[in-house]
Formats: sequence, structure tokens, C-alpha cells
Amino acid sequence: MKVWPIFGLSLMLTACGGGSSNQPEVPPPSGSQGGANTGSGSGWVAGQYDPIRDLEAICANPRSSGGYNDLLGTTTDENFWIRSFSNDTYLWYRELEDIDPGTIDTTEEYFDLMRTDALTASGNYKDQFHFTYDTEEWIQLSQSGVSAGYGWELSFIATSPPRSLVVAYNEPNTPAGNNNVSRGAKIISVDGAMVVDGPPAVLNAGLFPSGLGESHTFEIQDLNSSEIRTVVLTSQEITSQPVKNVKTVDLNGSKVGYMTFNTHIATAETQLIQAVTSLRDAGIDELVIDLRYNGGGYLDIAAELATMVAGTVANGQIFEETTFNDKYPSVNPITGRNLAPLYFPTRAAGFGSTSQGTQLPLLNMERVFVLASGGTASASEAFINGLRGIDVEVILIGSNTRGKPYGFYGIDNCGTTYFTIQFKGSNAKGFGEYSDGFIPANTDDMYGAEVRGCRVDDDLNHVLGDPQEAQFAAALSFMETGSCPDSAAGSSGILQKARATGPDKSADIGKPYIPGRILR
Repeated sequence: MKVWPIFGLSLMLTACGGGSSNQPEVPPPSGSQGGANTGSGSGWVAGQYDPIRDLEAICANPRSSGGYNDLLGTTTDENFWIRSFSNDTYLWYRELEDIDPGTIDTTEEYFDLMRTDALTASGNYKDQFHFTYDTEEWIQLSQSGVSAGYGWELSFIATSPPRSLVVAYNEPNTPAGNNNVSRGAKIISVDGAMVVDGPPAVLNAGLFPSGLGESHTFEIQDLNSSEIRTVVLTSQEITSQPVKNVKTVDLNGSKVGYMTFNTHIATAETQLIQAVTSLRDAGIDELVIDLRYNGGGYLDIAAELATMVAGTVANGQIFEETTFNDKYPSVNPITGRNLAPLYFPTRAAGFGSTSQGTQLPLLNMERVFVLASGGTASASEAFINGLRGIDVEVILIGSNTRGKPYGFYGIDNCGTTYFTIQFKGSNAKGFGEYSDGFIPANTDDMYGAEVRGCRVDDDLNHVLGDPQEAQFAAALSFMETGSCPDSAAGSSGILQKARATGPDKSADIGKPYIPGRILR
């Protein structure tokens, strides 16, 4: 079995936490027969769990290449592994129903049942981040930013009828970029299915191609155009550029630095170091980091960026502390290592082309403006929380962030990589209760989920980094006046949800991407 942590991405770990004999016994769920089998013939006994290591790599379709040691088994065997894996490492394992693996026909359905249905104070699902990836696809995506697609990021303004999809940005030299499908363009139809109310299976198949070389037909209405045009896009390997639009803007004699940062994947490390170095050399007075489309990734990269922003004040301070379930008060169940805080690093971890141990450039900012949306999640939220933990002021411009103080390791079994919530993060002040997101508010409190800032819609009528774009303009206005502008520029709508829609059953289009915080 292979393991990929999630907080920020990195190395493949070969160790996996298995069941141990001294773990507390979970009582059978109410209504069970105290350990009696259900009669499915699977051998299931309620409340009794075999160690993970005894169950792993027994597969309905064993892999014969890639160095895996899979053995021939059944879907039920894989479900038994999911059951023990969830009971052992899931943060809220006591809230899971113990379901006979032999009564569920697919691993996807069984894994989906292995999560809590509990709600947050606002009525949202506590666990919105439970999903799987094909292992080979995940390796390619997480390590290099490569995936099959068209090179666009979509704003899911409404994910159930009447649906609405707008292009948030595109990547250069991609099918979307080469066809001028740019920020603000509305997607009207996909392969003849209307986005507003068409069949979700057709929409998802076209919007999220499963392989290379797939051609799909789209009707597009470009920004500021009444015409609808038809484009045929063919999926190809897309390499994302995590850091973009690095620039400075003059503001009444002050120099404001800006960057768009879209994902905490491995290749972001070098790009962030280059961006921060250029902003440092430019002598910026203020900093704006646009995280509105950043759903997370490697936590180490979030910590590195936080160090580069905060500078010397971060030396020796805790960026984040990690808590697993009560079976593991002092040990990481995945790596077997003793739990220890993640400190603000002074040197690069060495994810990509940057050598491990490279000194990080420092900006020494007393405050930073973060542009945010409902797509700002996990490692991006950890960046905000970590800085606030050492009293570096974060001013939040946009809407509530996603609300994911949780993380997981990507655990491979039988060709599927499973992501289930396994740990929670807190900053140096011990704060980590933002499951409903960080909230822009009129407050000077540096502790709670409310963060000083302004509510401003995602302005899809301007390119990212344009000083006239509503969120960036609001940040510039705040720098001048110390308060939020009276009104925000026009908007096509806030990105309400990241693609990982979790248990929101009303959402019928969307696909998980690199979500969350990934530990190494």
C-alpha cells in the first residue's frame, strides 16, 4: 500500500497505520445483535475489526505491474479494508455505523457510507471532504500538477438546476486558452445538454474528461458578448501554473505587491520563492495574495509561504499543531511518528526544482490582504490561521472561506486512493474551529473565525490582478481608508462551493480536485 498525505503534497510514504491490539474497542452500533453476523456470509461481526495490514492489497482486480503486491480477492475484501481503515483512522470514527461489507456491492458506495452525517452549528455537513481518486491519476496530478482536461477553472455558481457555470481563468497553451475561452465566459451547453437543466451525466462527462484525446462540444457566451459560439475542445495533459500574475501596483506613493496563488502542489514551491523574491526586491509596502480559487494542497508549502510573508517574527513559532482521533493522542497513525508541531520553516522542503534547505526569502509584512471565496480551503485556510496565530494581521476580502480545518493522507488500496478526514489543525493560539469558514467581518479579534475584512463578490468581469477587479480594488481601497468600500463592483456571482461537493446531495455536477491539506 502507498500513502500520500494531504495538507500540502509531497513524498510517497510506504508506511501505513494498522490496527493495534491496545486500541479501545468500539461498541456495536445501537440495534445490532452484539456481534452476530447479518447472514450475508461475509464473516462480518459487528464491533470487531481486523487489523488493516491483514486486509490490504486483497483486490477484486489486482494490479500486475507498478511494483504493487496485490492479491486476488473480491469487492467484499476491499470493503473490509475500508471498514477497518475508517474505524482506525477516521477523526470521527465513533460516529460511523458498522455496516456489513458483504451487503454493499461497490467500494465507492461502501466508502461513501464511512463518514459522519453530523452537522456544524450553521447546519452544514461536518464532513464535506470525503472522496477517492484513481491512484495513478492522483500520483500524476499531485506530484506534477498534470491532469487530463482543457486548461480552465470553473466557477460553480449553481451546481443544481437552474445551474450556472462561468470560467474563472484558463491556463496558457491549453485547449481553453488557445480557443480564447477566458475568464467571464459562460458555458451554455455541453454536448447538446443545457447547463441550466440538462442531464448531469452528460455535463460531467464533458466538463471533466476521464482521459486524454476526448473531444466535447461546448456552447460559450464570452464576457461582454451577446453572441453564443461553439467550440470543440479536446482533452490533453494539463500542467497547472500555481502562481500567476505577480506584479506591483503604485498606490499614492506606496508599492503594493500582488500574486494569484491557485494550488499548493509540489511545483508551487519554486514559483512562490521566485514570486516572493521579486516582490521583496521591488520593495513592496503592502501585499495581496489572491487565494479565491486555491482549494489547498501540501501544508508544508502553506507554512513556507507564511514564513516568507511574516519574516523573522515567525522564527521558532508554531505554524500548526495536528490532532488525530482519540486512539492516537501522541502518535501519527499513518507514519507511526510521535506527534510534533509544524513550525514556521526557514528553509525550503525541496518539493520540485528548488533544493532542499534553500533559504526562504522574507518580506517581513505586518499584515497581508487575502482575496478569498468559498473555493479557498484547507491549506489556504491554514495559511490564514497560522499567520493569525503569531499576530500577523490578515485582512480578508471576498466571501466566507470553505471551512476545512481538517486533513488526511491519500491511502492507496487496490488502485484507488482514499481520502478520509483523519486529523485537525490548530494554530499557535490553539485555534482551529472554523468549520464554517473564515468570515470577513468588522472585527479586530485575532482569535476567532471572524476576520477583519470586507464582503466582496468575485468580479468575473475583470481579469485577475486588474486593480479594477472588485476584490483587488476593495483591498486597495482598504489600504487607503482603513475601511471597506461602500459598494463592490459588479459581479457574476461568488464561487459558492469548491468542486469537492461532499455530501451536498443537491449538487449534481462537479468533481473533486486537489483538496485539502496534505501532510508529508
